[in-house]
Amino acid sequence: MALHFLIEDAGAAGPGDVVRLTGAEAHHAAAVRRIRAGEDVTVGDGRGVWLTGTVSAAAPKEVSVEVSTRAEVPAASPRTVLVQALAKGDRDELAVQAATELGVDAIMPWQAARSVSRWEGPKVAKGVARWETIAREAAKQAHRPWLAELHQPVSTRQLAALAQNARMLVLEPTASVALSRIEIDAADASDVILVVGPEGGISPEELDLLQSAGATLVRLGDTVLRTSTAGPAALAVVNAALGRW
Repeated sequence: MALHFLIEDAGAAGPGDVVRLTGAEAHHAAAVRRIRAGEDVTVGDGRGVWLTGTVSAAAPKEVSVEVSTRAEVPAASPRTVLVQALAKGDRDELAVQAATELGVDAIMPWQAARSVSRWEGPKVAKGVARWETIAREAAKQAHRPWLAELHQPVSTRQLAALAQNARMLVLEPTASVALSRIEIDAADASDVILVVGPEGGISPEELDLLQSAGATLVRLGDTVLRTSTAGPAALAVVNAALGRW
């Protein structure tokens, strides 16, 4: 399969045009992936435009691609959204990476009550930027035409407000209903929001608040998954229910 790259101005290009990878993207293509003239590649803008073409020149500072075809992939509907509680180490980052590869449409960091990791002050912008970079690289690896949208961190009350206009499914090991038993209508354009708690789980107060707002508590199975794997596992179930897999 041809290598895939992302550049913002790909959306303006079409057959016969030449698009150029520069900066870090060119370095990654020429120096890391060892792309050479004559190789076929794909290029996207992360917003649905999908170009196929052939490399005409390759250098660490600039890679030129002659475009042969252009397609526009519509955005997914309904959108799948991962609300990932902040976690220690790189567990939340692993969740972001895997969920992006599995096709999640949006990601929201959640400062849950039991989150060991805290984003405060300058850490907020740094954390969001880090997750954006992870999601971008994962999207390239997975050859996704749309980048996952990265939101600012949400509080529990902000999260509860979202449940009023979306299908919110909160992953809770003690829930009586299995996620695989939940009916999800692919014709319903409302977002499907998957909520994953931190290492210590979601507090009883948070569960009560989310349920009162309209969220449904669901479990994945009889075992308890890490916060890094629960979201991607749930997303796989939802993808199957929506007919995307």
